[in-house]
Amino acid sequence: MAQTGSSSTRELARILQGEAGIGFSIAQISDRENFALPAIEDSQIVTRNVAADLAEKTASVKYPLLHVYCDKVVNSLKEKFRTFSGTANMNVEIRVSHDHIEELETRLQLYVDAVTEVLDRNRGEWNRGMYYTGGYAVQFGAVKKGGKHFLQIAKVQFELNISSE
Repeated sequence: MAQTGSSSTRELARILQGEAGIGFSIAQISDRENFALPAIEDSQIVTRNVAADLAEKTASVKYPLLHVYCDKVVNSLKEKFRTFSGTANMNVEIRVSHDHIEELETRLQLYVDAVTEVLDRNRGEWNRGMYYTGGYAVQFGAVKKGGKHFLQIAKVQFELNISSE
């Protein structure tokens, strides 16, 4: 069952890093909104669940940053004769830092739009037995001290349906 969470996380990171992934969405949003939004490189997509303050203390952090992880796996055995048939709760934490608090929220909202656009384009089967049917929830955190003076985090959460032998 632990493999389900790891493989789901790797697949989500692969989609975000792909040709029609986060970079493509950021470029489209920057053009559409006439707002210079810094790109997110593959090295800024991290596949682990680490608190922002701990990440800043233990490693060199370049913002904006995406943390991709699975926080819950449920084997509900919806399908008979399957080893695993259930869901994986996926998370994409978008962490943005800026030295001006006024611009921080705008940037964060645009990055959330970029992530949700990637999800909207990737409804359906992601990998053998892994399906994203659409839908997500977004939580916006409060502005805190961190990063380049100020840090704000938003979390995009959704479910993947998993069915495996």
